[in-house]
Amino acid sequence: MPPLPSIAEAARQIAAKQISPVELTRGCLDRIERIDPSVRSFLLVTEERALADARAAETRVVRNEARGNLDGIPIAHKDLFNTAGIRTTGHSRLLADNLPTTDATAVARLVEAGTVMLGKLAANEFGMGGHAFDLPWPQPSNPWHLDHTTGGSSSGTAAAVAAGLILGGTGTQTNTSICGPSALCGITGLKPTYGRVSRTGVLPLAFTLDHVGPMAWTVEDCAILLQAMAGYDPFDPASSDRPTPDFRAELGQSVRGLRIGVLRHFFENDNPASPATRKGIDGALAWFAAEGAIVRDVKLSSLEVYHACTCVILMAEAYAIHEPWLTTARHSYGEIFRDRASLGGLIRAADYVQALRRRRDLCREVATAMVDLDVLISASDAGEAPRIVDLTKWAFPGRPSLGGWASLTGYPALSLCTGFGLKGLPVAMLLVAKPWAEATLLRTAHAYEQAHPWRDSRPEIAR
Repeated sequence: MPPLPSIAEAARQIAAKQISPVELTRGCLDRIERIDPSVRSFLLVTEERALADARAAETRVVRNEARGNLDGIPIAHKDLFNTAGIRTTGHSRLLADNLPTTDATAVARLVEAGTVMLGKLAANEFGMGGHAFDLPWPQPSNPWHLDHTTGGSSSGTAAAVAAGLILGGTGTQTNTSICGPSALCGITGLKPTYGRVSRTGVLPLAFTLDHVGPMAWTVEDCAILLQAMAGYDPFDPASSDRPTPDFRAELGQSVRGLRIGVLRHFFENDNPASPATRKGIDGALAWFAAEGAIVRDVKLSSLEVYHACTCVILMAEAYAIHEPWLTTARHSYGEIFRDRASLGGLIRAADYVQALRRRRDLCREVATAMVDLDVLISASDAGEAPRIVDLTKWAFPGRPSLGGWASLTGYPALSLCTGFGLKGLPVAMLLVAKPWAEATLLRTAHAYEQAHPWRDSRPEIAR
C-alpha cells in the first residue's frame, strides 16, 4: 500500500494524466477502510460524494478544463465546517442530527477549486472539549503511536493527514488547535493572519480568536490549499478585503538575509520543552544561520501573560455562545466541554474588558519586537504527544500553551516538523511572521523542509 503523494505531486501527476482523480480517490477510500478503524479520524465518510466529485474532476481533466492544482485532490473537513446536506456536528451530541443547507465559505471555495470531499473529520467537542470518552463518536489516536494523543482540537485532520488517508484538510484554531495537533502528528499546519480566511459557516468558539486554515503533509501543500481558501467575505465581520497574493511566490528562495528572532524563553523557561523539541529547534536555528539568515534572541512578556489573556477571552466568549444550550440542554454536551465552558460564566465583565485591553498591549509588543524581523521562532508544543491515559480535564487552562500567543495577536503561524523524539514521536517548531506575510512564512518553512529528511518518514501504520 504505497503512501499518498503530496498535493503538489498529485497535481502534477493528474495534469500529466499519469493518475486520474478517480484512481486517487479510490486509493484514499481504500486506505480509509483499512487504516481508519485504528486511527478513528473520520466521523463520516462520504464515499458517493467523493466518487462523484472525482468523476467530475476527471471529466474536466480529459477536456483540458482543469481548475488548477486542487482539481481532483481528495481532502476532508473538520466537523466544525458546515457542508450542505452533509451532517455537521461539532463532534457533539447536541448537533448529532444537524444538516446544514449551505457550505461554509472556505468549503465552498475548495469545492469551486475542484477538490474531492472524502468526508468529515473528528475534533474535540466544539473545538475545546479535550480528549473525551463520553461523546457519540470516538476521539482519534496518533498514527505514530496509537496509545498517544493527537492533540486538539483539529485532531481528526492531523491524524488523517499523518496516516495518509487524505492529502490535506481544513482546521480551526482559537488557541493552538491547528498548530498543536500538527506538531504532535508530524504534519504541517498553517494558521493564517486573523481575517485572511473566512469563518462564515464554521461553528464558532470565540469570535475574537477564531481562525481557519489548512493542514497538509508539506509546506507547499498548505500554500496550495490557502490559495483557494483565502479572500474577502462580506459575511464574516472580521474578514479583510486585502488582495490575496500568490502564496507560492517565494517558495524556493534562499533564506539568506532573513531576520529571525528566537523566543527562547518561551520554550526554555516559561513552558520548558522536551530535550528532543529543543534539539530540533536548535538544529533548525543553526541551519538558518549557516544559510545566511540573521538569527538573534528576542524577549517578550512571559508566556503566562499571553496565556492568561487568551484564557479569559476564549472562555468568556465560548460561554456567551453556548449559554442558551448550557442552561437548557446541559447534558447533551460531553463532560469536558461542559465543565470547561461553564467556567466562562464566572468571568466578570470587568475581567473580560481588561483582557481585551491587555490583548491590544500584547499585539503592540509583538509588533515592536518584529519591526526589524521577518520571522519569530519558538516551539509549537512542549514535546512529544502524551499518552491518552495521562490527559486531564483541566490541561487547557493550566500549563501555558506555546502557540496560543499567535492566535491572541492574530499573527500568521506555521507548525513544522523538526525531527523525532521518544518512541519515534514527532517534534516541531513554530514559525510566526508579520500580519499578511504568509508568503514569507511559507518561504522560510519550505527552505528548511527541503533541506531536511523529515518528510520522507511516515508512521508505520501508513506504509
